[in-house]
Amino acid sequence: MLPNALETLQRAAQSFSRGDLVAAENACRKLLSADPAAVDALHLLALVRKQQGDFDEAEKLMRDCLRREPRRADIWANLGNLYSNASRYEEAETAYRRSFALDTTFRPARLGLARMLLKSGQLLPAVTEAQVLLDANRGDADALTVIGTARRELGQYTEAESALRDAIAINPRNGVARHNLGSLLAHLSRSEEALEELEAAAACGIRGPDISFNIASALFALNRLEDADRLLTSTVTQLPRDARAHRLLCKLRFMRGNSDYTSELGSAVRRFPQDTELRLTLSQVLRGGGLLDEALEALQQAPEPAEPRLQAEVAAGYQEAGRFDDACDAAGLAVAAQPDNAAFTDVLMDALLSAGRFKESMQLIEKARRRQPLNQWYIALEATAARALGDPRYEWLYDYDRLVQVFELEPPPGWSSIEEFHAELLPVLRHRHRFENHPLDQSLRNGTQTPRSLLGDPDPLIKAFIRALDRPISEYRARIGHDASHPLLSRNSGRTHLTGCWSVQLKTGGYHVNHVHPEGWISSAYYVEVPGEVADTAARTGWIKFGEPRFAVPGTIAAKYEQPAAGRLILFPSYLWHGTVPLAGSSPRMTIAFDAVPRIAAGDRR
Repeated sequence: MLPNALETLQRAAQSFSRGDLVAAENACRKLLSADPAAVDALHLLALVRKQQGDFDEAEKLMRDCLRREPRRADIWANLGNLYSNASRYEEAETAYRRSFALDTTFRPARLGLARMLLKSGQLLPAVTEAQVLLDANRGDADALTVIGTARRELGQYTEAESALRDAIAINPRNGVARHNLGSLLAHLSRSEEALEELEAAAACGIRGPDISFNIASALFALNRLEDADRLLTSTVTQLPRDARAHRLLCKLRFMRGNSDYTSELGSAVRRFPQDTELRLTLSQVLRGGGLLDEALEALQQAPEPAEPRLQAEVAAGYQEAGRFDDACDAAGLAVAAQPDNAAFTDVLMDALLSAGRFKESMQLIEKARRRQPLNQWYIALEATAARALGDPRYEWLYDYDRLVQVFELEPPPGWSSIEEFHAELLPVLRHRHRFENHPLDQSLRNGTQTPRSLLGDPDPLIKAFIRALDRPISEYRARIGHDASHPLLSRNSGRTHLTGCWSVQLKTGGYHVNHVHPEGWISSAYYVEVPGEVADTAARTGWIKFGEPRFAVPGTIAAKYEQPAAGRLILFPSYLWHGTVPLAGSSPRMTIAFDAVPRIAAGDRR
C-alpha cells in the first residue's frame, strides 16, 4: 500500500472532477499497482473509463468492485448510470433498486432511476420516483426537473412549467431545467421567453446538438434569420451527421429564397453515403421543394437502395409524381420487410387508394383506425375509401352541410367594425411575413407562412383576435351537436383550447394542396384580406374547397366550395380534406388558421 494512498485517491478524484481524465487514470493505476484489490481506486477508474467512452471496460471494473464489496450502494448506483447511458434500461433498473435496497436514503440511486425512467419514456413511473425524493426534500431541484420534464412530455404544460420554474428558483445554475423550460416555452410558441431560458442554459454549461437546435429554432421563430442561419451552419459544420439541424437549415434557406438550399446536406450525404437518415432528409427536403426527380435520384444513389426506409421514401416520391402503381410496389416492399412499421403501411394505404385498389386500402385503413381512432388523417382516408366504394360511411363522416359552418367574426372589444380591426391587424401580420417561399413541410404553395404559432405572439392585436374566436367556436359546437358513435361529435363536450394558430399570405398562383390536420379536431380558415378575384363565382379562384384528397383518387373530386370574404371564418372537422383553388391575379390573400381540440384530448389538465 502506498504511504499516502488516501491523499493520492483524493487527488485522483479531484482530477476526475475537473475533467483531467489522464491524471485521474494515472493516479488510480498507481494505487492499483500497489494494491490490486483497492476497491475505491477500481471504482474511480471505472468512472474514468466510462467518461472516456469505454463502457465495456467500465462495466468489467464495476462488476469486479461489486464482487469484492457487494453491499456498496454507490457502486450499484453508478452501474445503473452506466447501463442507463447505454440504454440497457432493465439492467439499469435492477442496479438502481439493488442500490437503494441497501440504503433507502441513497439519493443518487433513486434520482438515477427517475432519470432513466424518463429517458426510456416511462413518464408516470419517473414522476413517482422523483416525487419520493421531493417528499423527502422540498428543495430537491433535480427531482423537480425530472417531474417538470415528464409533465411536459405528458402534455401537462402548466404543471411542467411550474415544476421547472421551481427547480430554477432553487438552483439558478440548473442548466438542464433551464434547457427543458426553454424547450417547453418554444413548444408553446413563447419564443421570446424560450430564447432567454435557452441562452441561460448555455451560460450554465449546457452543450450539444439539442440546445443548438432549440436556440436556432427560437431564433427562426423570432425572425432572427441571419442568427439562425449562422448557428445552424456552425452546427452542421461541427456535426455533419446531425440530420435535424440540416433539415431546419434547408427549410430556413428555402423559405428565404435560396435555390441552393441543400448544399451542406448534399455534401454530408456524399461524405457519409451509408447514413440513411441523412439521405432520407435530403430526399424529403428536395421533394418538399418540388424537386421530385432530384429526390428520387438521391434515393437511387444509396449504397443499399432496397433498405426499407428508403423504399418507403421512394414510394412517397412516386406518389407525389402521380406514379401510383410504382408507389404501391415500392411501399409493398417496405411493408413486406417490416410488416409492423405503421409509417410504411401509411404510405401503402395511400398509394392503394390512388391506384384504385379500394378494398385493399380499406382493410389497412380500418386497422389503422382501430390503432389510432383520433388520427384525423386516418379518418380522412376512411371517408375517401368509403366514397370510392359507395359506402354510406362517407356521407356520415363528410356531412358537409352540417359540419362546414360559416361565421362573420364580430370585432373585438375596442373596435367599432371588423374593417377597423383589420386595418390595424394587417400591418402586424405583414411584418411577420418575411420569407420568400413557403415552408418545405406544409400544404402551402406560392405563399408565405408565419414562422411560429401566433398563440405565443405577444402583440395585443393578435391576442384580441384569438379571444374573439371563443364565440364562433362555441356556436359551431352548439350547431353540430353530439353523437357518441361519431369521431368528431363524440368529442364535443367540455372545453376546448387552441393548439396552433398561424397566418398565411398567398401570392400569384398561391394555393394550399389538399390536406388534413392529423392531430386536430376543429380546423379553420379566417380571411383578413381577400383579392377582388374571389368575387368570380365561376372561376372560384382563392376559394376553399372540401372533399378532394391530397393525391388523385378515381371518382373523387371537390364536393363543396366556400367563398372567402374579409371577416369570414369557416370552421370544419380537421379530418375533412381541404385545399385552395389557386389565385390567378397579383393581389395577395391574407388568412389566419387555427386548430382547436378538447382539453382532455391534449392531456392538458389546466
